[in-house]
Amino acid sequence: MTHALREAVRRYAERHADAAGVARTSVRGLNLVRTTSTGELRHAIERPLICLVVQGAKQVTMGSRTLTFSAGDSMLLTADAPTVSQITQASGGAPYLALALDLDAAVIAGLCDEMKAAAVDAGPALRFQPTDAEAADAALRLVTLLERPASIPVLQAQLVREMHYWLLAGRHGPAIRQLGSPASQARRIARAVEILRKDFAAPIPVARLAAAARMSPSTFHKHFRTVTSLSPLQFQKQLRLIEARRLMLAKGLRPSVAAYEVGYESVPQFTREYRRQFGQPPGRETQQARRVNQAV
Repeated sequence: MTHALREAVRRYAERHADAAGVARTSVRGLNLVRTTSTGELRHAIERPLICLVVQGAKQVTMGSRTLTFSAGDSMLLTADAPTVSQITQASGGAPYLALALDLDAAVIAGLCDEMKAAAVDAGPALRFQPTDAEAADAALRLVTLLERPASIPVLQAQLVREMHYWLLAGRHGPAIRQLGSPASQARRIARAVEILRKDFAAPIPVARLAAAARMSPSTFHKHFRTVTSLSPLQFQKQLRLIEARRLMLAKGLRPSVAAYEVGYESVPQFTREYRRQFGQPPGRETQQARRVNQAV
């Protein structure tokens, strides 16, 4: 990983990162990360993305698969999938620094057509490789663009497209191509996932999800688990729990209110599943957060 890219990420992230260490940018789908501490577990259901680590190290678990990647590595996620991540190497003097870019299926489809690259459905949704030099150079131009805001509306589309091109041409190319094919399992399951993301608080029949993916219910259930590592019901449950946690920590909602907001009809059931997911009951976590805020 180049010194120039590391310094560019550091400069922008130091100025713009929020309390969680995430610096959101005006380039669509591009976020930079800066974290000085290790240990905290982060639960999320990510969209397909590429993450270039430029300093430090991170561990990510998806289903039964756990990977650790460090400076010079690129983590690829090719499906909407639940992950648990943890920064494993970071300090005040040498913070964890990374660049994450959402993968654009439309851009990938166009490039695959021009490159005459056939789509494939193979391999796990979570993987990593050493970052290709060309992808790192394209990432540097993207991050440098952030320092010239007036140029972003003019140049961002072509730079994002170039980044996708080098990813497709490099080590991650075969895995990324499936996102460009409307008929691939990943894209078909993604249509069902969009319904789950939008309507997670309501009961959703599997038949509706299978129809969106253009599969029979039995085939859909099998492929959904293969792509995401969860059943549709488990996926919806994780969406509900993650959103409830956000409502309690960010908006101060009581656990019972948050439970009903995300679609639970039973607070005891919500409490049991929350404890199983996050390791402690919902009330304790919100109390801890309140004490920290009062101390500050």
